[in-house]
Amino acid sequence: MLHLQESPQRTALAFAMGVFLTFSAPYGLHTIIAMFCAWWFGLNYLAVFLGLSVNNPWTIVPVLGLTFWIGTRLLGLPDPPPFDWSDLSAMAIYDQVQPYALPFVVGSTLLSVLGAVLAYPAAYYFVTKHRRAAAPHQAERQGREAPRTDAAIRVERQDIRIRQRR
Repeated sequence: MLHLQESPQRTALAFAMGVFLTFSAPYGLHTIIAMFCAWWFGLNYLAVFLGLSVNNPWTIVPVLGLTFWIGTRLLGLPDPPPFDWSDLSAMAIYDQVQPYALPFVVGSTLLSVLGAVLAYPAAYYFVTKHRRAAAPHQAERQGREAPRTDAAIRVERQDIRIRQRR
């Protein structure tokens, strides 16, 4: 993601969109939604999918638990009754899942927004920092002069002033 030929803003936006989608409610459809959003907004697929990978098989259980916990606390709801495994008919499962739906949607929406808001500046910082650090090496490999940093320009100006005084 650090080597993409897009602006740091677009790369960070694509990553943040992936993070937003990874915490959103429609589990099982994240990949399809991410592909559509990347295509629709013209964002880099790799950056979107890297953001999407924040929630993975190792983090899904804590994320789902946190999502539900946040939703119940925000809505002021008591903990729902435990799941009854004796009747697994479609209607019984629907009735038992119903108390979990609204807290889950509320919690996932909050985590999605919070995750994207935190992911954008973090991704922007790392992309710009990497590109600044890599610029002199890339210029050297391409046989041209490396772009000067602000600090290098200030030092050069100070050297010129010192020479003019002599």
